[in-house]
Amino acid sequence: MTEMRAATHGQSRAEIDEAYANASHIPGGMDYPARWAAAAAAFRESHPPQVIVYGDGARQKLDLFRPEGVAKGAVIFVHGGFWKAFNKSVWSHLAAGALDRGWAVVMPSYTLAPEARIGAMTREIEAAIGAVAEVVPGPIRLAGHSAGGHLVARMACADLTPGWRDRVARIVPISPLSDLRPLMGATINDDLGLDEEEAVAESPVLCDQVNLPMTVWVGAAERPAFLDQARWLAERRGCDLVEAPGRHHFDVIEGLAEADSPLIQALLA
Repeated sequence: MTEMRAATHGQSRAEIDEAYANASHIPGGMDYPARWAAAAAAFRESHPPQVIVYGDGARQKLDLFRPEGVAKGAVIFVHGGFWKAFNKSVWSHLAAGALDRGWAVVMPSYTLAPEARIGAMTREIEAAIGAVAEVVPGPIRLAGHSAGGHLVARMACADLTPGWRDRVARIVPISPLSDLRPLMGATINDDLGLDEEEAVAESPVLCDQVNLPMTVWVGAAERPAFLDQARWLAERRGCDLVEAPGRHHFDVIEGLAEADSPLIQALLA
C-alpha cells in the first residue's frame, strides 16, 4: 500500500487540506448544502418517512421511506460530510430513484466527530442496517457518499460479522474515502483524532475483504485525491469502477433521485 500513501507523503497540512477540498473547486459550491436541504424538506412533505430509533444516542435514528405496495427490499444511503457534518434529513430527495423502482429507502444519521471516533461510527452504521433488516424483508443494497462511501465500504470488511450480511446484494461507495492514513495530516484530523492504528483499522483498502458485490462510483471531474481514493478501493476489491463523465463531488449523487439513471441502475443491478 506504499503507493497509496505516496499521494500525500511529505505534503504539508495546507497541501493535504487543499487536496481534499471540494467546495472551493466547484462553481457555486457553497450553495449546495442549502439546495440539498430545501429539496429534502420538499420531498419529506410529500413522502413523510417513518423514523426508527436504532440506538441510545441522540443521532442514532433513521428515516424509512416505503414505496407503494410491498417493497422489493431496502436501499440504505449513508450520508457524507467528512464524518463531522450533516444528518439524515438533508438527503431525503435522493430516495426518489429507488423508491420509484419499488424499493424501501433508508437514511440513517450517526454520531459525528468530535463526539464519536470513526470506529464508533462504523459500528453505528452496522447497527442501523441491523435495525432495517428487522423491519424490511428481502435484499439489502448499500450506498454511501464520501465519508458515507467509506462507511458502506467498511461493511464488506471481515472484522465485522453482522447477521444481515448474507442479505447484501450490492454495495456502491460513491466518491469514497478508502485509505484514511493521508487524513492524519489534515486539519480535519483535529476533530477526527485519527492515529495510525485506527486509520489502518478503518481503511477499507487495508482490511481483510468479504466477498460482496461492489461497484465503486466517482465523478470524473472530482479532485485527484478523490479519484485516487476511488481507484484504490476498486483495485483492492477487484470490482467495477465507474468515473461518471462531467460529475464533481457534489453532483455525483444526483442520479440517486432518478429512477432510470446509470447510478440507480448500478445500485439495483
